[in-house]
Amino acid sequence: METATVQKVGQIGVPVKDLNRALDFYKEKLGLPLLFNTDSMAFFECNGLRLMLSLPEKEEFAHSSSVIYFQVTNIKETYEYLVNKEVIFIDEPYAVAKMGQTETWVVFFKDTEDNTLALMSEVQV
Repeated sequence: METATVQKVGQIGVPVKDLNRALDFYKEKLGLPLLFNTDSMAFFECNGLRLMLSLPEKEEFAHSSSVIYFQVTNIKETYEYLVNKEVIFIDEPYAVAKMGQTETWVVFFKDTEDNTLALMSEVQV
């Protein structure tokens, strides 16, 4: 049944320990548009994908998230911009794959809640 198939990711939930600290990181440092927030959740717009930050409802949900890859146009410029905003990177941008004349570049960083995030970019070579 085609109507029951998964089409795309609509929302990603990221557990946080301190919502105000995480709000500042995602809004002020990464520059994501805040849709709205409550005392325990915040929702950001990511070009059609909604990112939800939430305080865990139960202890079993209080762990770091999967890696979210934010696509950017120029990974080196974005990396330098975020370094200047005191974002803590695990490494420097590097190529992970090459298909034809296109390389996929990534760089990993931590948010304020110790979740691992990444930037990714398709680079023409």
